[in-house]
Amino acid sequence: MLTKKQLDLLEFINKRMLRDGVPPSFDEMKEALDLRSKSGIHRLITALEERGFIRRLAHRARAIEIVKLPDSMNSTPAGFTPRVIDGGSNGQPANAQPVEPVHAMDLPLMGRIAAGVPIEAVSDSPPNIAVPGQMLNGSARHYALEVKGDSMIEAGINDGDVVVIRETSQADNGDIVVAQVDGYEATLKRFQRKGDMIVLEPANPAYEPRVLPTGQVKVQGKLVGLIRTY
Repeated sequence: MLTKKQLDLLEFINKRMLRDGVPPSFDEMKEALDLRSKSGIHRLITALEERGFIRRLAHRARAIEIVKLPDSMNSTPAGFTPRVIDGGSNGQPANAQPVEPVHAMDLPLMGRIAAGVPIEAVSDSPPNIAVPGQMLNGSARHYALEVKGDSMIEAGINDGDVVVIRETSQADNGDIVVAQVDGYEATLKRFQRKGDMIVLEPANPAYEPRVLPTGQVKVQGKLVGLIRTY
């Protein structure tokens, strides 16, 4: 038996996956069920998983597969399967645009950046990584960092991803930035300025925001791209 909230959440996830092909975000689930915090959504998701109605796919943001639905919903379970476009007689989809060659540039992979507990960000002898030129602003300096941790997973940033950073000391509220804390720690977080304090916000309810005086936080760059290897 499912509680009303569990049933409401399962129905909402199924409808969104049938419509969009991907699960809703935790914020969208929280709003749809009129809950005050995302921790309530986590408990409902866990309960649905324990009862065998859904399956969470490891190491992917927002990856939920619906395994079954109760008879009362009278609907078809929506999976989480990539859509394949059928090709025409020449192997290309109808009205497909010609594929343009991608211009790539080498950026220094400056080390690892924490999406969790801050760690040291820059290594002594960085290797290079090829990055699509569309991610870069020609007038600015860029660098790349490997992400360690899962505190930004609901922003689509996973452990092991490579983030492309545009070097800047300025940030607007809501930007995802490389923030240097106390002159040596570096972390990847969402930036918020509140009076004379800086809030470094994670995108994972398992982590607490860090609230620090302005003088303890130095912005070293802003997220402009992400590279993921499967």
